[in-house]
Amino acid sequence: MKIVNRIFVLACIGLLLASCSATNQLTMSAIEPAPVHIASDVLHIGIINRSLPAEGNSGLDTVDKILSAEGKNLDKHGAEAAIASVKSELERLDRFDQVAILEDIPEIRKGLGVLPATLTWDQVDAICEKYNVDVLFSLAFYDTDTKASVQATEMEIPNAFGVKAKVPAVAITLRTKIQNGWRIYDPATKEVLDEYAFDNNLVSTGQGINPIKAVKAIMNRKEEVVETSSKIGDYYARRITPQSRRVTRDYFVKGTNNFEVAMRRAQSGQWSSAAELWEQEVANPDAKIAGRACYNMAIINEINGDLNKALEWAQRSYTDYEIREAIRYVNILKYRISQQRVLNRQLAR
Repeated sequence: MKIVNRIFVLACIGLLLASCSATNQLTMSAIEPAPVHIASDVLHIGIINRSLPAEGNSGLDTVDKILSAEGKNLDKHGAEAAIASVKSELERLDRFDQVAILEDIPEIRKGLGVLPATLTWDQVDAICEKYNVDVLFSLAFYDTDTKASVQATEMEIPNAFGVKAKVPAVAITLRTKIQNGWRIYDPATKEVLDEYAFDNNLVSTGQGINPIKAVKAIMNRKEEVVETSSKIGDYYARRITPQSRRVTRDYFVKGTNNFEVAMRRAQSGQWSSAAELWEQEVANPDAKIAGRACYNMAIINEINGDLNKALEWAQRSYTDYEIREAIRYVNILKYRISQQRVLNRQLAR
């Protein structure tokens, strides 16, 4: 009974705190500059695959492939899917005149499951000149590493009379890590515009009356790897475009009746109408209320895209009224303004 009472009291306290909170939270979209900038005069893109193992290195990436016959060409098919997806996404952007996958360049195939040394600029220049491309995308490495775990279990199978009966079985789980790394070379500026590596994980399960049957039950692992690799390619290609992400902000909802009415207006999407009430409170003789109103005016200006005006209001909230939350918001807005400058330069080029 004491435990039940304690839970009830804690629940009540939680509800009380939530109802007494001085702020609500909102989310909005923020556009950030592209992680990778490619000059506007770049018209021809080449894509190369360095992930294929060099001669003498094949033993390093075959251990994980003996798990099943289906896995023999897992790395090859996955890498090809990733590169094809990069090509497709770059073409979809409708920014370049030509996007080509460059094949049969064996001297640059050095993949070992880690980022290899960068190509020399002599190599980059030779490839770009031969294939008439301006910038080179490189799948520097691609590797699937699969671990298997086996567990005894039971499964139902029909007996000779067609009646399902439980029999000893084996459940197998294959955990496949897809490791990949990319580079972008710009021969005009002699810059590696991007160097990026990341992992993805897949889990496949199956069961059978013995381990071999269990492995055979996992028939779609290749398809899963290829599908995930296609998404990897999409994701990487989009690193050259501005990124939209959701950000969260807190705004004040307590202080005067105007704040509470404005809260309801904001919750129903009437942000401009809510701002009219906040603006009425910026000259309130109570410093705390005035400071909160200034903070909320910063919020509405950020929503409307006027980051400089938002910064002015946030600074006023902190410097004139000592609203502690405002100093953090000032720094957030300064960062967003610096990012907006970068974005504007990217869009202008």
